[in-house]
Amino acid sequence: MDISTNYMGLNLKSPIIVGSSGLTENIENSIAYEKAGAGAIILKSLFEEQILHDVDEQRLNNMYGSYSDQEYYAMYYSKKHNLTKYVDLIKKNKEALSIPVIASINCVSAEGWINYAKMIEEAGADALEVNLFLLPAEIDETGREKEQLYLDIVEQIGETVNIPFALKISYYFSGLANFVKQLSETKASGIVLFNKFYSPNVDIEKEKIVPGDVYSCQELNVMTVRWIGILYNKIEIDFAASRGIYDGETVIKNLLVGAKVTQIVSAVYKSGPGIITEMIDTLKDWMKRHEYNSIQEFRGHASQINIKQPILFERTQFMKYFSDAGY
Repeated sequence: MDISTNYMGLNLKSPIIVGSSGLTENIENSIAYEKAGAGAIILKSLFEEQILHDVDEQRLNNMYGSYSDQEYYAMYYSKKHNLTKYVDLIKKNKEALSIPVIASINCVSAEGWINYAKMIEEAGADALEVNLFLLPAEIDETGREKEQLYLDIVEQIGETVNIPFALKISYYFSGLANFVKQLSETKASGIVLFNKFYSPNVDIEKEKIVPGDVYSCQELNVMTVRWIGILYNKIEIDFAASRGIYDGETVIKNLLVGAKVTQIVSAVYKSGPGIITEMIDTLKDWMKRHEYNSIQEFRGHASQINIKQPILFERTQFMKYFSDAGY
């Protein structure tokens, strides 16, 4: 039974990818994920903002931007050290694994996107995931202006690297379908729906902001299913499903609406590498019962373009009145 898939031109032995997180900054972990059946891994994101924060901590007297030679050296060393560690992580994973190794970046400057992307390509990564999120919080900036920032960044990366790259985005767009179409017309090879954020919470006793739950909840996956199902076969780009994927049944649902791959993180944090094997077993058992020999035979069967009542994907109220028992 063939559960292989092709994502961004990469041949994967299974559609399950361990997503970008602290899980993949340890080489022993990544080896375990490959043995459990993962089709690829995405390394923990290289966050430019974190590097800049580390650099700031090295500054002793930064009033008026006046730095001593010692401070300049400390700043340079801190940045160089972080980048060197990430390059080493890529190289060690490439040496130890036979599955594709995908790097990930999250930058805050135009220079960062270009320099980090090129560095990652030169280090030997098979592909790149661009963890791209700009919260539309400015009251004087239009949605179109914000979207143009994304397109500018993607264009710069496309002109910089030759390896395939995917864009991991949020749903904070007024015209999501149209914007994904615009992204698909760039040099990007894939779209990951959707980003998982660290959200704020409120401690009502201390009256302060505290971090929210870091894990995805399974209910979040319905948003992913809806939008991949709507966009499948209308836009020429590979879709990766992310958020709230905890079991094999959810993997199957995302493949049925058109995803090429599914990314898991929280499930591995909670259950360990064994959850990958369980998901694969569930997928194979389901394929056997439905007499499918490959994922390609059923991928997209439940997408909007292939079901009897396409309105099901667009109804946000009273959906039960439009339900359809079959495809």
